[in-house]
This record gives sequence, C-alpha cells and structure tokens, in this order.
Amino acid sequence: MFLYDVFSPEFIKVGLEAEDKEDAFEELVNHFCQSAKSNAREEILNAVRERESKMSTGIQKGIAIPHGKTNAVDKVFGILGISKKGIDYDALDGQPVYLVFMMLAPQSDTEKHLRLLKRVAELLDNPSFYTDLVAQNDAQGAYGIVKKYEDILIALD
Repeated sequence: MFLYDVFSPEFIKVGLEAEDKEDAFEELVNHFCQSAKSNAREEILNAVRERESKMSTGIQKGIAIPHGKTNAVDKVFGILGISKKGIDYDALDGQPVYLVFMMLAPQSDTEKHLRLLKRVAELLDNPSFYTDLVAQNDAQGAYGIVKKYEDILIALD
C-alpha cells in the first residue's frame, strides 16, 4: 500500500484555518466526512482524540501525525492538512505544526496502519519533502509531491 493511494487529492486540505490541535482535528475530520460522505464524524473524532490523549503526535519540526482506529471506516484513509500560518499543536518540540498527516484505520487493520506510519516517517527523513509539500497551494499539487517523493523512495528500495 502506498501513501499516494491513501492520501488522495479529495482528502487533502491546503490552507488549514485551524489555530490549535483540536480545531485541526475537527477541520480535517469534517473535510474527510464531507469528501467520503460519512456520517461518523463524532466516532472518528473520538478515535483520534483518544490516541492523542496518550501522547502528542506532533513528532518533529512542523509535523504531526494524528491517527486513530475506528470501525467507522472500512479501510485505511489518510487526510493531509497543510497550514500556511502554523498550528499550536502542543508538539513534543514546542513548535507550531504546518503539516498534519491524519490516518484512520479499522480496529482490525493494525499492520497497514503501522506500515503507513513508517512510510510517512521515511518520507519525512528527506527535508526537501517537507519544504516542497508546505509550499503547495492546492490539493493536486500536494498529491503530486507525495507521489513524487514516494516514487523516489520506492526506486531506492
């Protein structure tokens, strides 16, 4: 499974308006539910909040990877949010977050969920990926960056 299969353009939101972590969760889940035509907003939000309550998913300079497992989804989904102004996320490094890679998975799908988390981490090892992604002004451009850098990573494997 590839990130570009999970973070498809309809699930990418450029220009997040959220100012804090909770607003970011709500904005991204609302975007997902609208795009996926899902009525499971509260269940999805609760799954993401529950995981976040254990430890911040603001993992490194400008990046957060909130995730949750819920049977409100039938497969793994990714929702990518890009903020131009930064989000007060209570990140581990205390810095604002500009990229939010939210992942949702069914309760039974731990293996794919973990593989996707690992793949995001691998892409984030390349500082150009972060820089190029933050610079995007629309969902299609952001999707193209994810695909480009994942293709490079695959070619190196």
